Amino acid sequence: MLPIYNFPADSCHIDALRAKLSLKPLLLEGLDDEGAPLLPSLFPGQSAFATVRKILRDVQTRGDTALLEYTEKFDHVSLTPQTMQVPQSAIEAAAKAADKKFLASLDIAIANLRHYQSAMLTQPPPAISLPDGTGKLGVKLTPLNRVGLYVPGGAAAYPTSVLHTAIPAQVAGVENLCLCSPMRHGTVSPAVLTAAHKLGIREIYAVGGAQAIAAMAFGTNTIKSVDKIVGPGNTYVQLAKKELYGIVDIDSFAGPSEVIVLADDTASPQQVAAELLAQAEHAPGSCLLITTSRKLADAVQAEMESQIKKLTREELTRTALQFASAIIVTATHEEALTLVDAFAPEHLQITTVSAREDALRIQHAGAIFIGPFTPVAAGDYLAGPSHVLPTSGTAKFFSGLSADSFRKRTSLIEFDRKSLDALGQAIVDFALVEGFDAHAKSVSRRVTA
Repeated sequence: MLPIYNFPADSCHIDALRAKLSLKPLLLEGLDDEGAPLLPSLFPGQSAFATVRKILRDVQTRGDTALLEYTEKFDHVSLTPQTMQVPQSAIEAAAKAADKKFLASLDIAIANLRHYQSAMLTQPPPAISLPDGTGKLGVKLTPLNRVGLYVPGGAAAYPTSVLHTAIPAQVAGVENLCLCSPMRHGTVSPAVLTAAHKLGIREIYAVGGAQAIAAMAFGTNTIKSVDKIVGPGNTYVQLAKKELYGIVDIDSFAGPSEVIVLADDTASPQQVAAELLAQAEHAPGSCLLITTSRKLADAVQAEMESQIKKLTREELTRTALQFASAIIVTATHEEALTLVDAFAPEHLQITTVSAREDALRIQHAGAIFIGPFTPVAAGDYLAGPSHVLPTSGTAKFFSGLSADSFRKRTSLIEFDRKSLDALGQAIVDFALVEGFDAHAKSVSRRVTA
């Protein structure tokens, strides 16, 4: 099922192990968010980058016309500027028809997410004085004005993508949200519409792909431009976000989802196997078990083969396990911790005798799930933190999406005459060293006035 490697015996160092596992971003290797090959015939002879850039230019210059042409080409849906927006009646109808158990789950998730995001929201510090007690320094935190949410519309429905992007924005104080999600089977996913209805999101457009990202970034006659775009998506969506970063802010340039399970002899092989298969179900994705126990490694391997046969997405899951997935047996627990930090996983599930202590020692992970009763699915759905997390090793320098991601900081600086008299000459000296005499004079004229 999964290859088993001994570390460091099968690899002289971490980079060699990374190469062996092909642990690199899969985003550019021709798979969409459902694990299916991208179709090069869409634009023969052009790379995915070139394809995306053409779409972006077209939507920037031709607006709704280009957006709707690409929607018909890729999604096989014929829309007009008047029918592009999902009517409120359709949103309400989806919510009214929703399963009661699903509605109850939504309520739990919404309450937990709002509670956590509100508790974690950074508060501005009190006014700060300069070391000599003069002047006033501070910061003003301002929510973004308008945010675009992207929700994929592939073979699966993603109402949680609505919750985990919209709720942090709402907690931060963002007042204007628009949501883009492509149609499948003649409608935007009813589950997505229901989640949006629960959150009071009324502006929903039935468009997707790179063309939807371009529309939200540049604006069209129908879709007003946004300040930031967040949410998952396939190769084209991620490349579009990357290309447009700087015109708008984005959450991240995300690769396929990934998990590392750090486990020892106290772990249940059945639970570990289930955790790895849950991650592989995303297809494609990266699934690693790191353990000091060869006994556990062998048991998990056998258990995965047994469990996978009972999954409804067996074929996709088997395909996903061929990419950057393995079981790694280390000689010591310290080596296991070192490997986890080197990989910097999106999700880290720890089932060891010292799980909490291990979690505190790990420096690089998007989200850490501590103990045998904390599956990654708890965070995927309703624990409280956003499931929009750094992938492909970027947890070494990026954080997951949170309410703070939707506010900008503005520095506040206020000198009085005493402050400028005390510091003015130092400012002038810096300016003259850099060759900016106008800067120096802007200070000296105030000091001598």
